[in-house]
Amino acid sequence: MSTSKLMKERVRRVRVLFKELGYKLFDGELDNGSYSAAFTDRKGFQSGFYIDNECTFLELSFSFMFSNKLAKYVQNKLEEILLLCYEFGCYVNIQNDEDEIIFSVFSKIYYSGLTYEALKETLIDFRLCVEAIKEVFQLNGEDDEST
Repeated sequence: MSTSKLMKERVRRVRVLFKELGYKLFDGELDNGSYSAAFTDRKGFQSGFYIDNECTFLELSFSFMFSNKLAKYVQNKLEEILLLCYEFGCYVNIQNDEDEIIFSVFSKIYYSGLTYEALKETLIDFRLCVEAIKEVFQLNGEDDEST
């Protein structure tokens, strides 16, 4: 199986599983050996996933964006956020530039273990982690978040 066939199969498999789980998928973007798309559930939770030709796992991601003026606020919440990520088996990435702080939460599932039940449970833990982090940051409105 060539790389492009493998990538196409991974994308097809992931999209089928998301649809079987009742998620709505938005048009994805295939670019230079990677694929990304957004998804939403019936309750309005929106996030995204990422497939890279070079990686052996599917990555789910959700990002929070803050003004640099809130750097101290984010820093004060960091320990609690890291504990939540650990509890739910998620990863975190923080990027800081001149204008904003981007705080991203990730979950990963290996293709070798990617089944309906495994993705279902991973998505449950991922969403619970994101919702718990929203509570820590005291974010209530839809304008406070991004995917």
